[in-house]
Amino acid sequence: MGESQISSSGNGRRGMCSFLLHVIRGRWFMVFASFLIMAGAGATYLFGTYSKSIKSTLGYDQSTLNLLGFFKDLGANVGVFSGLLAEVTPTWFVLLVGSAMNFAGYFMIWLAVTNKIAKPKVWHMCIYICVGANSQNFANTGALVTCVKNFPESRGVMLGLLKGFVGLSGAVMTQLYFAIYGNDSKSLILLIAWLPAAISVIFVFTIQTMKVVRQPNELKIFYNFLYASIALAVFLMVMIIIQRRFAFSHTAYAGSATAVCVLLFLPLFIAIWEDHKLWKLKQEVLQPPVAVTVEKPTQAIENESQQVSLEKETEKPTTPTPSCFSNIFNKPPRGEDYTILQALLSTDMLILFLATLCGLGSSLTAVDNLGQIGESLGYPAITVSSFVSLVSIWNYFGRVFSGFVSEILLQKYKVPRPLMMTFVLFLSCIGHLLVAFPVPGSVYVASIIIGFSFGAQLPLVFAIISELFGLKYYSTLFNCGQIASPLGSYILNVKITGMLYDRKAEEHLKTSGQPLMKGKELVCIGSDCYKLAFIILAAVTFFGALSALILVMRTREFYKGDIYKKFREDAVTIETELPSSSLRQK
Repeated sequence: MGESQISSSGNGRRGMCSFLLHVIRGRWFMVFASFLIMAGAGATYLFGTYSKSIKSTLGYDQSTLNLLGFFKDLGANVGVFSGLLAEVTPTWFVLLVGSAMNFAGYFMIWLAVTNKIAKPKVWHMCIYICVGANSQNFANTGALVTCVKNFPESRGVMLGLLKGFVGLSGAVMTQLYFAIYGNDSKSLILLIAWLPAAISVIFVFTIQTMKVVRQPNELKIFYNFLYASIALAVFLMVMIIIQRRFAFSHTAYAGSATAVCVLLFLPLFIAIWEDHKLWKLKQEVLQPPVAVTVEKPTQAIENESQQVSLEKETEKPTTPTPSCFSNIFNKPPRGEDYTILQALLSTDMLILFLATLCGLGSSLTAVDNLGQIGESLGYPAITVSSFVSLVSIWNYFGRVFSGFVSEILLQKYKVPRPLMMTFVLFLSCIGHLLVAFPVPGSVYVASIIIGFSFGAQLPLVFAIISELFGLKYYSTLFNCGQIASPLGSYILNVKITGMLYDRKAEEHLKTSGQPLMKGKELVCIGSDCYKLAFIILAAVTFFGALSALILVMRTREFYKGDIYKKFREDAVTIETELPSSSLRQK
């Protein structure tokens, strides 16, 4: 009896180790790890929180701080290098490079702000923040691209969830920073330096491309992930509102941060449960029926091998493989794997780039100016903070909504994904017009609309690129596509909105004769401060919507077909809903 008990306990331990190894290597645990990496990849959204410490400690004026903000946006959106690196190196290397860049960039900023090193020159600080912000592209490329390749038939849903966690990352890290360091914005920079880097290092070997598998209940699992993320978003929104109205003690912040961590780890239990079901199926499959083998004579085997080798030789092409440059204008059909140059020089990509430049550029300009918009219209500071919080939360809802709804409309009704992008851009026009022609309370509605449409655009752009140009060079192409965002922001924000705001402020100064100065900044108060600028933004966004509509007309036949057919043919089907008895019978 003693030996049998020892044997059974040994088998139990081996079974448990086998299960844990299966979970860690499983596709659903990989999804959970990607969620955590994305939840730490939104440090750029916290610039407004710690920028005051940089300004006061290093003695910068507002123009210098705006220069740092520009390099932050530049680093965050120019991810071509990470995409090219992912084409030639494994995913773990991409994540490690991003982790090192994140820690190096923000740690140097922390050293400068805390006076642990000599005061750096401005261009040094620009490099530090550009390197630190650029690291999020490596996290995006490593986790997001890998997930899309592992779940090609659910790419819209996957993109919506992943970008949704990025949208929540600023609020998540704010709760953690209050609980760990208290209200010390300098320590927030240190948290931004080590936490995202540590997450990437912990899961560096978990994120990997796997064989595509079809599960009948796959969409149901993603809905469970969605419910968990919605619970996290709602809790964060409630805590943000409460914390702005009531003074929280350090213990209260610790309690809210603990609740955030619990909600953040809810997808882990979903992943373990699903991988457990797959593990049980695997254990049953490992007990196959007795098979009868018939050996062939040695001579027959040799004849077959010679015949196969002759067939392979005849299949070899006699013409030399053309170079990538000679095939630039010889493009494959939509949905096939384009080369990088073929995709970048295609008409579809140029139209999508134009629509993204207009749409995301306008939305990003509105988000960046939302604080000053509230100030110019006479809203109190606490209300202005509420605007910013609403944008952050509705940014998340826009991302998951566009991902899930566009996927359902595509698979059930063959609705082209660019058509949903067109509707989102038209919706964004309404938000801009509410700012241009304000009425009491309209900025609340505008912040919700702008935040929602801003978030909804990114998953749509990334999904359209993957569908039209294939997944072979997706890591580079999706990074090229998002370059339109900072370019549009620079043109519309710096060259148009900023200049018009300053001009209107100078007109008010001449009219009133009293300088409206806030520090070294010229402040404009009145409903006409942003009127012309946002009329222009609405017109630009409308033009972007028309561009997206042109893309709808060009791709409608493509989306009428079965765009996921080749992935379905190559995938291995796993039946997870069948009872064990029926599986054994099969």
